[in-house]
Amino acid sequence: MIDEPDVPREPGKESRPGGPDSRCAVVALVGAPNAGKSTLLNRAVGAKVSIVTHKVQTTRTRVRGIAIAGQAQLIFVDTPGIFSGAKRRLERAMVGAAWHGVEDADLVVLLHDAQKPTIDSEMRAILAGLAQRGGRLVLALNKIDAIRRESLLALAAQFEQAAVFERIFMISALDGDGVDDLVAWLAAQAPAGPWLYPEDQLSDLPQRLLAAEVVREKLFLALHQELPYSLTVETDSWEAFKDGSVKIQMTVYVQREHQKRIAVGHGGRTIRMVREQAQRELEETLETRVHLFLYVKVRERWIDDPARYRDWGLDFEG
Repeated sequence: MIDEPDVPREPGKESRPGGPDSRCAVVALVGAPNAGKSTLLNRAVGAKVSIVTHKVQTTRTRVRGIAIAGQAQLIFVDTPGIFSGAKRRLERAMVGAAWHGVEDADLVVLLHDAQKPTIDSEMRAILAGLAQRGGRLVLALNKIDAIRRESLLALAAQFEQAAVFERIFMISALDGDGVDDLVAWLAAQAPAGPWLYPEDQLSDLPQRLLAAEVVREKLFLALHQELPYSLTVETDSWEAFKDGSVKIQMTVYVQREHQKRIAVGHGGRTIRMVREQAQRELEETLETRVHLFLYVKVRERWIDDPARYRDWGLDFEG
């Protein structure tokens, strides 16, 4: 059955603590890179818990966002984009994390960028992997704001022939069209059971990792070519003061000296801009004054450090 956007509702508006009638479901968001998984997660939760950029493979680990819809708690899992031909260790670990997210979920939402009018070989590989793993599958055709209705219906028909979906939703994760309908349906399908997180918790991402992700997002947006994929951000220290403010020190690691020069920018212009943007966002998120300090260092083989993968919840041997 195909669901098109209807009158928007507000899931969670009448939320109550989990009780005898409570329901809970883990919902995996999967798809090709840049399908809009992180944008949908943030929209469903009602807050920014996963970073979003225009570059593919921004999400490196499984990020959980928690939404309340009536008596149901939905734990959305934003997974890295799935693609074939992953060669580098980090790429293989990211794709592996996405498939693990599918296996652990009660419901799986497959996102597809509706601006791609046909099912390509990459999507067919994803569909084959999902069919092999089984489970309850829903399709969300995303970015419908840029597509004519006739084209959307034709695309939906292609997917109906290619796989078995319980429902097909047409949404715009960016604008919110159709998202409330999707969330409401998922909430109705959630199995009976206690909530896994407190009612006011929006994510399971530790603050130190969340802060590092915010800085990495700003670096992705500021830098071009392949440099964003050659860097990582670590929170070195987090100091809270009596007035409620916090001092956060982070290190941006790159693999080559010339990458350090690019990340710093002429006269420190780039890293200063990144620091200012990240500091503003962290102050909004943490609702307190933030003193942010960023340092850029060269660590040639950070991408082969098992500790990084443990921090991200990735399998180093994957």
